[in-house]
Amino acid sequence: MPQNQQEDTNAELLPDGLEALRRELSLKDVMGLIERTARWVDPRTFDYLPVWYPEHARRALFYKANWSEPQMNHNRQTGAVIHKFEGNIHANKALTLALGLRAVERPNWSCCHIWGVDDAAYQTSNAVVQDRRYFSCVANMVLLPTPLKAFTDVMIDVKMMLRVCALNLYGWSCDHKEVTDIAGQVVEWSNWDAYPKSWPKPDQPSRPLGTAQFSARIKESADRRKAAIVKDLASAGPYYPRDEVLEVLDYWSISL
Repeated sequence: MPQNQQEDTNAELLPDGLEALRRELSLKDVMGLIERTARWVDPRTFDYLPVWYPEHARRALFYKANWSEPQMNHNRQTGAVIHKFEGNIHANKALTLALGLRAVERPNWSCCHIWGVDDAAYQTSNAVVQDRRYFSCVANMVLLPTPLKAFTDVMIDVKMMLRVCALNLYGWSCDHKEVTDIAGQVVEWSNWDAYPKSWPKPDQPSRPLGTAQFSARIKESADRRKAAIVKDLASAGPYYPRDEVLEVLDYWSISL
């Protein structure tokens, strides 16, 4: 058989990766893994401090010297110098602290945003997590074993059930204009076949397995964050986004 004909045959035999996975692992199996391993923030923690880093958002620029100087990245190979920007650093920090953990206590765990612009191909700008109101919002995140995060990135049913859980656990659903239609679907969700039994429903208040109870350690971390925000509003350098921070605090009715 000619080589190019063999290559065509191989391509025909290779299914979509998600379809190949579904043949081996059902949606209910996937949700079972997530149910047993995910770590959720206590609703009381969310009520105490909904957003932990209102000064940060995905792709926002970094500054040093107390927000007085741009923080630059130097590429040793090309010599290029670019302004460093936020990836997921402060979302990770917020979730870690809100779960009562330290970074060293969560090896091979990943922060997963529950609400964002759904795009498994990563071609669309994610306006939701680029919004300071939602980037470090602890009701908008769940901690998952790193391999399982891939399911939330590409499987819309998984992402939708996480949103349904967040709605019924925290009484919160994202109201960003980019996800208005999806928010309506979450409210009207009725497909409970693969939805984990321990997760809350409209007629079944409960705490998911792995919920980290609000504790003195978490409260101390939240109080330190509040104090840091107060200090920065008063004395941080010229690049500190005061107006945006105040808008976030007002949106969430956060009292400092």
